[in-house]
Amino acid sequence: RMESLPEAVLIRILASIPAVDLVLACRLVCCQWKNLVDGAALTQENAENWQNFYFLSKKKKNLIKNPCGEEDLQHWGEVENGGDGWKIEELPGDFGKEFPSEEVHKYFVTSYEWCRKAQVIDLRAEGYWEELMDTTQPKIVVKDWYAGRSDAGCLYELCVKLLSENEDVLAEYKSETIAIPQDNDANWTEISHTFSNYGPGVRFVCFEHGGQDTLFWKGWYGVRVTNSSVTVEP
Repeated sequence: RMESLPEAVLIRILASIPAVDLVLACRLVCCQWKNLVDGAALTQENAENWQNFYFLSKKKKNLIKNPCGEEDLQHWGEVENGGDGWKIEELPGDFGKEFPSEEVHKYFVTSYEWCRKAQVIDLRAEGYWEELMDTTQPKIVVKDWYAGRSDAGCLYELCVKLLSENEDVLAEYKSETIAIPQDNDANWTEISHTFSNYGPGVRFVCFEHGGQDTLFWKGWYGVRVTNSSVTVEP
């Protein structure tokens, strides 16, 4: 029986188990296993550094503030505000479709000239210390959702940059310019990118997206965006 094993043997067994299983399964078996998983001896044995895994798993959250327009344009910087500018509308909107998640109720919509908005995330202010970012280099996962309205064509772009202390660009993801034709199905589409092995020095994440309509109609017939997210993951 496992409980009859000497503690040193049990530590070696647990140390051979992947961090995800240690945190999500082994740690919950009993008080003894929890104490061993939390203990310094196991940390020394476990090359995968389960403590960082545990921290990142517990801390995981969307670092984008106001991702769905519930606070109007608060927390977003208007990089470009062409045409009639950005507007927030209620789902599904005219000639639109409901969002796949019932938790999302609003979206941002662009106009007849390019509209772009951006948000810069300070990783240290969010609790991700320098050694963690430089050594562990956890994954930085970026997601966004976009859609057109079925009676108008539009364009969409996403650009995300990992920045240094001095805001030098250390890594960048830029989507192609995505064209949605007129008479489209108005369905919501997710776009995502994962940064990994990006090297030391990352302190900020700059998330920027935007678009416009292709018919140059006055008002808000351009691409719709919502539920943007940036997460730091093990």
